[in-house]
Amino acid sequence: MKWAALVAWVLTAGGGFVLLTIWLARGGMRQGREGGGRIKPPLILSHFLLAATGLVIWIVYLVDDKKAIAWIAFAILAVVALLGWTMFAIWWRRRQARGAVAEAVSPDTPAEQRFPVPIVALHGVLAVTTVVLVFLTAVGLGGS
Repeated sequence: MKWAALVAWVLTAGGGFVLLTIWLARGGMRQGREGGGRIKPPLILSHFLLAATGLVIWIVYLVDDKKAIAWIAFAILAVVALLGWTMFAIWWRRRQARGAVAEAVSPDTPAEQRFPVPIVALHGVLAVTTVVLVFLTAVGLGGS
């Protein structure tokens, strides 16, 4: 199960990297100075950096096979998941506000509103899968 968690984590990171690239290309770093329901750079960047750190710690766990390291990786992943849920809530609320009106994308549109919905959905599903697999591995279920 620990290897399945690694695969899920890497796939989740891949989707997240695609979203981060879109966000950066669409001016996401400039959103910190603007008001409104936009995802601020510190939120996205801390989500990314903590997820990468947790992944490295998970790889260390795979090498050392010490439960304490698995729990540290899980704790970091839990924070990453909370940050991710916060970003999803901001994204969803803003998307719903635009929702029924088929409006063209304008320069004022937040960078995250240009995320492809299938990638957001896949990233979320893989993230939940990763959290579950890491937790089950940390508690000792599923074997090595």
